[in-house]
Amino acid sequence: MILRFVLGVCLGATSITGRSAIAGSPTDKAQDNVGNPLAPWLVEQMVHEVKDGLKSRNIDGNFATFQSYLGSQLDATTGLARTSEVTGNCRLSWYDHMMRDPLKAAVEAEQFTRELHQALAGDHKGLDRALAIAREKMDAGHREPRKFPAVTSPEQALETLKQALVNAQVANAAAIAPLSQSEFAELTQQLYPVLTGQSTIGHTLWNRPLGRHLCDLLEKMDRHALYDAADALVPLSDPQLLAQLAKIPEKGDIKVNGVTGTVLQEIATPAGKIVIGGRGKNVYELDEMADVCAVIDLGGDDVYHEGTASPQRPVLVIVDLVGNDRYVGTKPGIQGGAILGVSMLIDVAGDDTYDAQDVAQGSALGGVGILIDFSGDDRYRGLRRVQGQALGGVGILLDRAGKDDYHAAMWAQGFGGPLGFGVLDDLDGDDHYYCGGMWRNSYYPETPGYEGWGQGVGAGLRSVADGGIGALLDGGGNDVYEYDYFAQGGGYWLGMGFARDFGGNDRRYGGTQKAYNGGPRTEPMFDRFTCGFGCHYALGFCFDDEGDDTYGGTIMGLGFAWDCSIGMLFDFGGNDRYEATGGQTQGNGAQAGLGILFDYGGNDTYLGYSQGYASPGISYHRLPGCGGNFSFLIDHGGHDTYGCGVQNNSYNLRGSAGGFLIDRPLQGEVDAKKTPELTKTDNPKTEH
Repeated sequence: MILRFVLGVCLGATSITGRSAIAGSPTDKAQDNVGNPLAPWLVEQMVHEVKDGLKSRNIDGNFATFQSYLGSQLDATTGLARTSEVTGNCRLSWYDHMMRDPLKAAVEAEQFTRELHQALAGDHKGLDRALAIAREKMDAGHREPRKFPAVTSPEQALETLKQALVNAQVANAAAIAPLSQSEFAELTQQLYPVLTGQSTIGHTLWNRPLGRHLCDLLEKMDRHALYDAADALVPLSDPQLLAQLAKIPEKGDIKVNGVTGTVLQEIATPAGKIVIGGRGKNVYELDEMADVCAVIDLGGDDVYHEGTASPQRPVLVIVDLVGNDRYVGTKPGIQGGAILGVSMLIDVAGDDTYDAQDVAQGSALGGVGILIDFSGDDRYRGLRRVQGQALGGVGILLDRAGKDDYHAAMWAQGFGGPLGFGVLDDLDGDDHYYCGGMWRNSYYPETPGYEGWGQGVGAGLRSVADGGIGALLDGGGNDVYEYDYFAQGGGYWLGMGFARDFGGNDRRYGGTQKAYNGGPRTEPMFDRFTCGFGCHYALGFCFDDEGDDTYGGTIMGLGFAWDCSIGMLFDFGGNDRYEATGGQTQGNGAQAGLGILFDYGGNDTYLGYSQGYASPGISYHRLPGCGGNFSFLIDHGGHDTYGCGVQNNSYNLRGSAGGFLIDRPLQGEVDAKKTPELTKTDNPKTEH
């Protein structure tokens, strides 16, 4: 049975009697999976703490008003009409559902990240499940898991490849069919330059009216068919199929334009030609191979130049079976990237290097982009819209093993723009993630720092379109995350973002340590909106399942919500340090927001002074109609220290009635006969 906390706290009391938190762990809630098996149950405990705290202070009605106000704001801005700066174009049903019940949203966020990671950790059947999850979240319909025939010969593997190419091309054509010829021409000519190439600011576009028009055209496309195109490529990730391709005999040596090295076969299909490279070193000039829709390379340290998937070549698949390979290019839509097309890159073995600029490495604009790297210590480098990014489509980067390095400047590493589902999942290894360090922050010109916009962020484009879904998932290892503004499990402008690290001692730097090019930063170290944040009608969730972790930032982060938003940070184990020391950090809601930081177990350190502080004032919305601000820092277990001066094992009022700092011992940590009194405090230093 789930333990309900009976807090017995009232605003007028001077002290209360404490009790230890979580007296027992229900075995029926434990699950045999990666990460903390009690994670679903622990999120439920947070929900109970919040509900009981609100009720004990007689402000549960205020919270109900807050929820109702969020719903009314959504209702007032739905549809295509321009009723305000916030509009309803590209809005997702799941986003709408989550915004209307913020506490239930936390439960669903934990389930979503866990189930998506479990699916991607599987074989091709798991990828199939992951795409089914994405399809439902993106209003692209429901489908049941599919069955795949066993692939038992090289000939059968090639036939499966041929059919996948044709199916993907047919589905892609169906996806763009609702567009007129002139509309499709507009997208072909304007989609990349307006939504990426001309953009150096993260929160909007230079040409907002044209951007709005292009997003409306993307919304007109057949989303069901677009996901059918992604589904068509799933069989190519089957380990049995890849093993059979590796058995293709090395017979023949033909000449193919654009290829240096041995080519064993060239096979014609209705979708284009398939080129099979030999087991030695090959160099592929992919854009000189305009009639080729697939390259299968059997071995060698190969080099791939460019390789765009676009209306000119709507489908491109690359499968490299072994070797330390280099993928190099400057054009958009390469390396498992696509613009109004469908692309998949699979690299089975080797320490590989991926160098690109925009829309690459499992990224899509109005299409499907998938990159799967099975093993090796890999290096990914790009600028904008890279490494598991999507706008108007689906983008997936899945790295299964190795010590990997991800380097990007903006809109990257699990980023979902309007109508986009973008995910980066690295299953294992000590990995390094870097996002930012190039363009000066434009969102708050009065403060220093760089644009970031990555590492599990779903964001709209302000005054253009509502946001999508972005997720960064990491299965294990001691990882390092560097990020600038708007990063690490956050949502902006009617979007949803999720970051989750399932294991290891992780370091999250609030601000990239060097500039993007490796030189010294030209901007002072300063960061804003990080680690479980929501900004402007958005939701963000950051989870860490185990390990001794650190969380950095400057202001407005670590479970922070601003302007009708929800931001939550959960750490389920370890001795953790929360290092953001500026104002409005560590469980804060502001301008009608709900911010929560929940930490379970370990001796934790909270620097700064804003923990759980709720400002009594709101300028963006009218009180009491918007309900108020709601801020929670909840720590269960361990001996913890707080910069704001509150005591371990205490229950505190922080700022207005909506501000809570709750520190509880676990059962066995404190003798029940010697449980200290839990006191109500309001540290004036927290005003910011």
